[in-house]
Amino acid sequence: MSRYTGPRVRVMRALAVELPGLSRKSTERRPYPPGEHGGKRRRADSVFGVQLKEKQKLKMNYGLTERQMRRQIKIARKSKTAAGVRLLELLESRLDNAVFRAGLAPTIPAARQLVNHGHFLLNGRKTDIPSARIKSGDVIQVREKSKEVEIIKSSLAQPSLSLPDWITLDVDDKKATISTDPSADSVPFPIDVQQVIEYYNSRI
Repeated sequence: MSRYTGPRVRVMRALAVELPGLSRKSTERRPYPPGEHGGKRRRADSVFGVQLKEKQKLKMNYGLTERQMRRQIKIARKSKTAAGVRLLELLESRLDNAVFRAGLAPTIPAARQLVNHGHFLLNGRKTDIPSARIKSGDVIQVREKSKEVEIIKSSLAQPSLSLPDWITLDVDDKKATISTDPSADSVPFPIDVQQVIEYYNSRI
């Protein structure tokens, strides 16, 4: 299944949450579900509906396909850490997310495209794999010939989020150092990850 490419604010309105990785825009102007009857009071979700929404939050914010989500769930289950905690750590440790959280891209889709186009070095080596897993001590740097790319410059000037404590940023050199491994607490929006694990329990 391919990634979502439709209206991003519509997704956030449907899920009733701001997803900074998906869009810089806010639902503040229309804080109700999309559609003809969206302005009416929200109905209580079923157990399945709650699980689905929590899963969609992660999938949409981090820009994963369903196949990629299932793969991350399988990896998380094999960990000695609680599956939900490990899942969030895995998602936060993606290179495209680290580029976004460092302020080098306005959103995760933008970060993915920049990585795909080879604008970054990971530990001094060119990489074009957005899903590459970063760890403590890694250095992400904008390539010399990419330092004047407008989207990178404008994002650094007005970052979407404050810098997380696991990243140290050299703005002048456009270089981010991963000071510690990202934790589950780094996720910048409310998430009940246990609902996500339960959603997949009967599907994998």
